[in-house]
Amino acid sequence: MSQRPTRILILGGGFGGVYTALTLEKLLKREIRRGDVELGLVSRENYMVFQPMLPEVISGSIGILDTITPIRRLCPNTNLYTRTVESIDLNHRSVSSTAGFGSRQHHLHYDHLVLALGNVTSFAGQPGLAEYALPFKYLGDALALRNRTIQTLEEADIEQDPEIRRALLTFVVAGGGFSGVEAVAELNDFVRAAAASFRNVDRREIRVVLVHAGRVILPELPASLGQFAQTILMKRGVEIRFETLLAGATADAALLQGGDRIATRTLVSTVPSGPNPLIAMLPLKMERGRVAVDPTLAVPDYPGVWAVGDCAAIRDAKTGELCPPTAQHATREAQCVARNIMATLRGEARRAFSFQALGKMGALGRRSAVAEIFGLKVSGFLAWWLWRTIYLAKLPGLDRKIRVATDWTLDLVLKPDIVQLKTERVPGVRREYFEPGQVIFREGDHGEWLYVVREGEVEVLKGDAAGQETPLRRLGPGECFGEIALVSDRPRSATVRAVSATNVLAVDREAFQALFATLPPLRGFFESLIETRR
Repeated sequence: MSQRPTRILILGGGFGGVYTALTLEKLLKREIRRGDVELGLVSRENYMVFQPMLPEVISGSIGILDTITPIRRLCPNTNLYTRTVESIDLNHRSVSSTAGFGSRQHHLHYDHLVLALGNVTSFAGQPGLAEYALPFKYLGDALALRNRTIQTLEEADIEQDPEIRRALLTFVVAGGGFSGVEAVAELNDFVRAAAASFRNVDRREIRVVLVHAGRVILPELPASLGQFAQTILMKRGVEIRFETLLAGATADAALLQGGDRIATRTLVSTVPSGPNPLIAMLPLKMERGRVAVDPTLAVPDYPGVWAVGDCAAIRDAKTGELCPPTAQHATREAQCVARNIMATLRGEARRAFSFQALGKMGALGRRSAVAEIFGLKVSGFLAWWLWRTIYLAKLPGLDRKIRVATDWTLDLVLKPDIVQLKTERVPGVRREYFEPGQVIFREGDHGEWLYVVREGEVEVLKGDAAGQETPLRRLGPGECFGEIALVSDRPRSATVRAVSATNVLAVDREAFQALFATLPPLRGFFESLIETRR
């Protein structure tokens, strides 16, 4: 009976996970070919996103698919499981993933497990952000922001109400780190250039705001480079709100700490990510929400378990400082953990991880950037040229390099593309949040949604010929409103306003009517409710 191969399983399709697989394929080429070692990688997507170039998807400077590389091409000798990880059983050395097209839930067993799941976007403690803020972490986020930007320009071009028009042409980005600054730079350049294609949009009406908690943006860089960056952005029309925190959001405003609000229909939040829930549930020692590892990147008390990337608290063996969650650190950590897994398999000594960043760079759009490389501070055009040269060299895949280089060349002479690529399906049920005093809908509005109160309280108001509003009733958790317009297909018969901070579930017309028509008990309930309220 032949001995089964040693199974190495990697969780996560980011820089840490993919580069671990890539390095193991090179180091264990003979073992993989003989069948002594079996590599597996679990990722929700079958591609890796080159995140440093993600902001350029907003403006269309590079193609949407040019920032991603198929994992199967990068790691041809690794079994790819395009699934979502559901649970990790460290005691039984197994991982459960979601079922595919009607297939059974997948259980994967391992001898060595590499945790490279990264972090997730977290809006905990900030009401309304989960419902209304656009995150900026994945490829879909960049596409969603691009679509939203174009849609607001389309709406502003035909909007007659000055107040609504100002909100449509106001764009708010929260977070003054690399992600926020690069996103606001690309967004500002794109929206001002694209406005030229809309007859009734004046670029002078556009307002782009960057909300930052500190006194100088880009705190990862020396203060002089941060000051240079904010000077460049302000010259290009970006308004920077220093020492300001984003506290929440509504459908039409960004709520700032202290009570200020900015009327906007486009809010981007690049707030720090939170721990991945899968990692948080594991019985492992944690440090600042990340998995604690020893100098060789092994997880204490669990032989054969390793961790790299954003989900791991890795201290440099020479300095003792925590390594930052950057791509260049993740790729080096991946190479280190791959070598140490190989050393473990061959009975050799393992090495401690140590790496000093070669530099940091941030793009500011329109042929300008800031950078610190080998301790030298560079800004302006030279930094921009270095940014593009270095990241083009690091971009995986020759085909992607050629595509991006071509895109950048054409972008110098062609106008920005303003085509929307709407691929998402509007959900039948969504969550919404309303501030005290905020109107949810007005009497006479067209009704498209049924609302169910989850938390808080709303009041129903009826207007008279003189324009005075009379309170009819108050509704709390578990009660619904808005059903009359959906059943009768008439305009809203009353105004509904939030009394306190209110969370609701909103069910769209199509989903409501499908339930109303096919569930007799539900239909009877709403008919009785409507009769009572009338």
